[in-house]
Amino acid sequence: METTRVVQPGPSERSVKTSDGVVLEVPAGWELLPPGDAGLTRRVKAAGASWTVQEKKGRKTFSRGVWAPASHIRSAKAELEIERGTEAYAKKRQAAAVRREREQVAYVDEFSTAVYNFLRFDSRHETLARQMAQAIADHATPIGSGTVARTERIPVEQRAEAAVIAWMRHQTTGYDDMHIPRVKGQRREVRRMLAERSRHLLEKYRSGKQPENCPLARALELTLPSGPSGGSKKTGA
Repeated sequence: METTRVVQPGPSERSVKTSDGVVLEVPAGWELLPPGDAGLTRRVKAAGASWTVQEKKGRKTFSRGVWAPASHIRSAKAELEIERGTEAYAKKRQAAAVRREREQVAYVDEFSTAVYNFLRFDSRHETLARQMAQAIADHATPIGSGTVARTERIPVEQRAEAAVIAWMRHQTTGYDDMHIPRVKGQRREVRRMLAERSRHLLEKYRSGKQPENCPLARALELTLPSGPSGGSKKTGA
């Protein structure tokens, strides 16, 4: 009797690999339900035995679908098709969309404030701080972006700090064009070095200094429609 288990992709199309490295052939009569429809996936899993396929790449785990009896998948699809065709379901979806949008707007505001509080720029750089907070929030908070701003594992204050350092790494350093040797720990060391450089730059703004030819100011000119000076210049996309 087949059981419910979490597996990895196998060496062939209809095979999987267990956490112990054992290769299993997918039972006859089973089909692979692709990822993407959470409601359908839940119903198929609730119907009986299934194999959830997950693949880990680096620190991230990706869903590759669920193997389950084809009859279970067909039944779940038919049930959902009927349910999703009702007026009640349409109203429920609309209400959920409105709620998500309201929650997203509130979170963007919360996150932008957290970034601004982390920056703590001197009052002479108030405008720059608010524009930088806006630019980072706009980049980091979209749903599904996969950035640190979307995780709930750490407080929003830590998310804001990590997002600032990540944004500065890509926008104010040459990190994206660097050739980093494929040596274990090398990329982590480069990131640590660039993070220290970014923190040093932030301290200048916190103390009220005006760095010359500042990469931060140049990055904001390209990121924000009006640039850090608040003028009408439009640059970047």
